[in-house]
Amino acid sequence: MNILVTGASKGIGNAIAGELQSVGEVFVTGRDEQALTACNAKGFCVCDLSKDINILAKFIEEKNIDVLINNAGEYIYAGLETMNIADIQRLYQTNLIAPAYLISKAIPHMKGQRWGRIINIGSISGVMGEAYASIYSSSKSGLIGLTKALALELAEFDITVNTINPGWVETELGMNSIEESEFSKEEIMETIPQKRFVKPQEVAKFCKYLISEDAKGITGQSINICAGLSVGI
Repeated sequence: MNILVTGASKGIGNAIAGELQSVGEVFVTGRDEQALTACNAKGFCVCDLSKDINILAKFIEEKNIDVLINNAGEYIYAGLETMNIADIQRLYQTNLIAPAYLISKAIPHMKGQRWGRIINIGSISGVMGEAYASIYSSSKSGLIGLTKALALELAEFDITVNTINPGWVETELGMNSIEESEFSKEEIMETIPQKRFVKPQEVAKFCKYLISEDAKGITGQSINICAGLSVGI
């Protein structure tokens, strides 16, 4: 089983890459070559999804990727009226356009062998919406729509497509986004029913389950791992 994890240099992607090494050959991609080397993966591709995506597209075709995990993402906390076109295009390119394009390159091999697993890492902000993160939220919402449609297209080939929506996760990105917001870590914690941040390993272990044969009946789903955040307060 050949697995590709995007955005694997740190955070959730790094945890996923480490967890899945026990079930297949893991390939990773990201912008930091040194960090990718430290993943101890089968191989890596240095790539910025907002710029040189064709490098990674070719890598997917060459490695016959069976399991694609679109984890890489970018976040900006700002009012829409303050954002320029370059910021808007970069977020959509990284968070939605790149995953769709990479999936398109993985599908022929998956169809040919009549088996494949595609997991998109979304966000609870794509389920509920997040003030001052409208581009991020809408890009992650787009992943959910993409997941549902592709699940229908690919079901007959035993290819499953699902989205995992983490809530507040204890990662560098998660903590940095708190610093950029107007709320303190303690104030955000109070809005989470379980009064804790999700661990990256929780997302990683769920990815491991979704690519297993035990989960072959789960497709087209948008699954929240958010410590109860999506339920309410």
